[in-house]
Amino acid sequence: MDFRTDRVTELSRQVRDGERSATELVQHSLKAIEELDGLVNAFVAVDAEQALRQAAAIDQVIAAGGDPGPLAGIPIGVKDLEDAAGLPTTFGSSLHAEAVPASSDSSLVARLRQAGCIVIGKTNTPEHGWTSRTENALHGTTRNPWNLAHTAGGSSGGSAAAIAAGMVPLATGSDGGGSIRIPSACCGLSGMKASTGRVPIGGEKGSGWLHLSSKGPMARSIHDVAAALEVVIGPDPTDLLSLPRPEASFLDAVVEPHLPTVIGWSPGLGYAEIDDEVLSCCEAAVSKIIETGIEVVPIDGPFDEDPVDPWSVIVTTALARSLGPGRDHDRYEESDPFLRLMVDAGLTTSGIDVLDAIEASHTLNLKLVEQFHTVRLILTPTTAAPAPPIELGGRGMINGRLDANWVKLTYPLNMTSSPAATVAVGLSSAGIPIGLQIIGPQHADLAVLRAAAALEDLFGFDAVAEVPR
Repeated sequence: MDFRTDRVTELSRQVRDGERSATELVQHSLKAIEELDGLVNAFVAVDAEQALRQAAAIDQVIAAGGDPGPLAGIPIGVKDLEDAAGLPTTFGSSLHAEAVPASSDSSLVARLRQAGCIVIGKTNTPEHGWTSRTENALHGTTRNPWNLAHTAGGSSGGSAAAIAAGMVPLATGSDGGGSIRIPSACCGLSGMKASTGRVPIGGEKGSGWLHLSSKGPMARSIHDVAAALEVVIGPDPTDLLSLPRPEASFLDAVVEPHLPTVIGWSPGLGYAEIDDEVLSCCEAAVSKIIETGIEVVPIDGPFDEDPVDPWSVIVTTALARSLGPGRDHDRYEESDPFLRLMVDAGLTTSGIDVLDAIEASHTLNLKLVEQFHTVRLILTPTTAAPAPPIELGGRGMINGRLDANWVKLTYPLNMTSSPAATVAVGLSSAGIPIGLQIIGPQHADLAVLRAAAALEDLFGFDAVAEVPR
């Protein structure tokens, strides 16, 4: 058994058919965490007793002839920005170091449990998910299993690293500016940010980042992502943005991979410089697509300028609401200095500024709509640089120059609420995976999934991370 290569659907089938037990899968996960997490630091909390109890209960249901769900026995990690009953949610922040265990699950975790998943523990995240590197004063730094000197990306870096290292086959993530796609690309996973509202954020806690943030499952392959999405999508009356369940199956979409006949190729989305190593790798991938007979149309846009400023207005305001009340906390100074500056900026942001940022999101979407009149999907690198060394303090290296914004290709799609996925296309000279991003029109999740599955098959990226033991 190897969580880095075995499909989630196959593992669950084996559990349901009695070929393996849920207890066996959980024990395998716990053993991998014990052996590897001291090096990677993907998990911030593990509850072995609770996980083994959940596994035993599933095994009993199967023994009695019952059906524990389509993902029966699958161990999962839960990003430490959302609740999992019995485990504390610290948001990667010293302000919540003494948090008591949650009494209930988030909507996403609840739906995964209902499908038979077993929560192993909580995965690391930057404080309140604010940045593209996963580190914080409370839990430390998560390292990339492909090269421990490099970041795993963020903000779902703990989940991505846990999957890439083979500690769990499935985990949860959230994406308010690329936080599923960035660490997925950095760790060699196929990842997807579904359309806003496709995976509901319901319950007592709504989305703190307005329309920017989407939650969703993370896995090694797009097939497994689709299998998990299939059980968590659908409306929730407590989420104002939740979408109806589509008539077609997400899982069927990846079983029948398909690329549209015309695809756009925009290396920098109209504004971004791309590191030559990333660009060369992605251009080689595009050449493979062209060889199949697909027409790939070069695109200068679709955007005129980097929308980081309006995106930042929404994010800093959200962070100010979350962290502003804690500025008098005796451990507030442990928060990252730049994060504290963002909180200060957010506290002075006006309501008009926020509405202007929402209007900028509308304008960006208009430009995408215009582009999608001529192409069905748009391809771009997922990140502008490979995952950087941890010693660079969050900055990336783009053509020999340090650049704090090495992830400038993902957040526009949060502003437009667009579905977007990433698939691995190769490795950098440092052995770090490089991702290609697939962008679809509003609510065209199925088209993005089909394309991601087709590109997985075409590129055949089957290497796995080998964490030195």
